[in-house]
Amino acid sequence: MRKIGLFLSLTASLILFGFQTSQNPYGLYVEGPEIYLKSIKTNPNTTLVDLKKFIPDLVLDIKYATKDNFMGREMYKQARAFARKPVAERLLIIQKKLKEKGLGLKIFDAYRPYSITIAFYNESKDKNFVADPKFGSKHNRGCAIDLTLIDLKTGKELIMPTPYDSFKAAAAADYEPVSAIARKNRTTLIQIMESNGFKVLENEWWHFDFIGWKNYPLMDIPFEKL
Repeated sequence: MRKIGLFLSLTASLILFGFQTSQNPYGLYVEGPEIYLKSIKTNPNTTLVDLKKFIPDLVLDIKYATKDNFMGREMYKQARAFARKPVAERLLIIQKKLKEKGLGLKIFDAYRPYSITIAFYNESKDKNFVADPKFGSKHNRGCAIDLTLIDLKTGKELIMPTPYDSFKAAAAADYEPVSAIARKNRTTLIQIMESNGFKVLENEWWHFDFIGWKNYPLMDIPFEKL
């Protein structure tokens, strides 16, 4: 009886503080707008920061707000990029360091609502390049960034082994052979990101996970509600 009472007490506490398992096909806990708004009041570090407002000279190219993506249609209603506050702070540091070299960041994608991850998985022919909704994506946690480097003088992207969101083997972070210039640029991107709190995804040179991602829950909040 004591164990049952303890379990019920713990369950009640979890529900009270917004940690209940949300209703989705996989039984995962996914935060909606209401619980998110409560969480940022008690822990400001969980705030999803508008990256363009936080880093004004950041360049955005939000592919999923256009038809220029592997889904072939607009997945986001707004061309915006959000990330948890600690993630945004690291990106600001990186942007400043790159500026000293005449370079900058271009963001393709950041926080991604969980419902979009489900759509990607259900409709993608190659499951190796999309997150399994059974586990969710670090994008859904506001802790993953898809990006590349640009030349600040020209505004053009640096040459990389593949375009963004390529499903080819050459998209891998250590793929060889690639041209010397592509290898150099890829190495520059990976080194500065990994020396500032991120880890590159093995099969996508453009995808970087924040090392503290486990501290943040999955979310399904559309941009227009942030």
